[in-house]
Amino acid sequence: MKYLGLVLLVCFGTQSVYSQDLFTILQLALDNDPTLKQAEATYRSNRELMIQSRSPLLPALGTNARTSRVTSGPADEIFRDVPDPVTGQVQSVLVQPAHSFGAGLNNHGWAVSLTQSVLDLASWYNFQSARASDRAGAVNLAAQEQDLIMRVATAYFDVLRAQELLETNLQEEEASLRSLEQTQQREEVGLVAITDVYDAQAAYDLARNTTILQRDLLQARFEALEAITGRTHSDINELREDFPIIEVDGSLADWEDQAEDNSLAIAAAEFTLDASRKTLRARKSDHLPTIAFSGTFNHDVTAPIVNAGIQIGGGAFDRSALTLTVQVPLFQGGAINSRRRQAEYDVIAAQESLEFTKRQLTQNIRNAYRRVNTDVLVIAQRQQSIVSSQTALDATELGAEVGTRNIVEVLLARQNLYRALRDYADARYNYVLDSLILKQVAGILTPQDVVELNQWLAAAE
Repeated sequence: MKYLGLVLLVCFGTQSVYSQDLFTILQLALDNDPTLKQAEATYRSNRELMIQSRSPLLPALGTNARTSRVTSGPADEIFRDVPDPVTGQVQSVLVQPAHSFGAGLNNHGWAVSLTQSVLDLASWYNFQSARASDRAGAVNLAAQEQDLIMRVATAYFDVLRAQELLETNLQEEEASLRSLEQTQQREEVGLVAITDVYDAQAAYDLARNTTILQRDLLQARFEALEAITGRTHSDINELREDFPIIEVDGSLADWEDQAEDNSLAIAAAEFTLDASRKTLRARKSDHLPTIAFSGTFNHDVTAPIVNAGIQIGGGAFDRSALTLTVQVPLFQGGAINSRRRQAEYDVIAAQESLEFTKRQLTQNIRNAYRRVNTDVLVIAQRQQSIVSSQTALDATELGAEVGTRNIVEVLLARQNLYRALRDYADARYNYVLDSLILKQVAGILTPQDVVELNQWLAAAE
């Protein structure tokens, strides 16, 4: 899976960040979208578990140092009566001073230890399980990158959809206002009844109210885009009228095969199943013996003890030890067997999750494929509906002028025309998004699709 950030930097590194086209907004989203940043941080955090699970298989080196000071002595000074050899008088002589922290013995030393696992199947399979989980995490991150493309595209074309609907509503409002003014003039000269004025006024009020709501919706769509990019957008490039509307290239069977080979959801489920199987092998190995090698080296220096002028002990000593340890877990209160059964159930759950993902993928790819082709037919029908509605409106207005049609029929015909215009615009944007969804479901959505789509966007004239 190509990394989205690398591809974008290669393709658009020189593009101005102030441009209002689709791929630049996608680049802004890549830099500022909190959802993707959270997914990246979560992936990197989980990746550390793989490194941690590998550590029991690698050498462990440690060292320590120690020092101590030992003081001893009586709590009080000790004196002894000794006769003076000259005078014969008895004198009190200090035999042993009281305890003092100043005089003491210093002991110090250091040690180095090395431990290496020789045989530990449980730790080995735990590491293999963590590697498979890391691969599943990488696939899920790639899915988040594809989801970013879809979220940006959806927000972008929702803005365009709201803009076009607002423009259509403004046209309808203007047409309703002209119709109201014409009806008022005709009522003043007695050509129509006052009820026609009321009907025209109601149609204008409804169009005006719809315009107000549509302005608010457009602002909300801009804010939804801003929430992804972290930037304010006042205007964006529009979809060109000559944007090609074509059926899906390839048969449904081809797309199903492609989805099965490239689906990120299936890849993640397969890696998760592999991780569960490795965990099961680790739990089955918990009752097997483990062998570990360890070596230590100690260097100790002790001060001698002086007693009655005689030094006892003291000196520097070195000590080394090489140990080969074999451990056999016999019974741990049933925990070993319980963890093995838990791992077996986890494998079953992962297998069923994979099967469900495959079935869901088949359903989603078929629905997405069918929806795109249906959009093509709908757009063609919407175009024909606009032509038919315009023809009907022209005929109804002509009939109203000669008295064979009334104002209500004219208003209904005009509503049908603008409804057809809105439906046509809505269908075009549905086609664009559904085409991207089809590629996302198939697992082949890349920034290159944004590049190709961006070529059909242009600044409003």
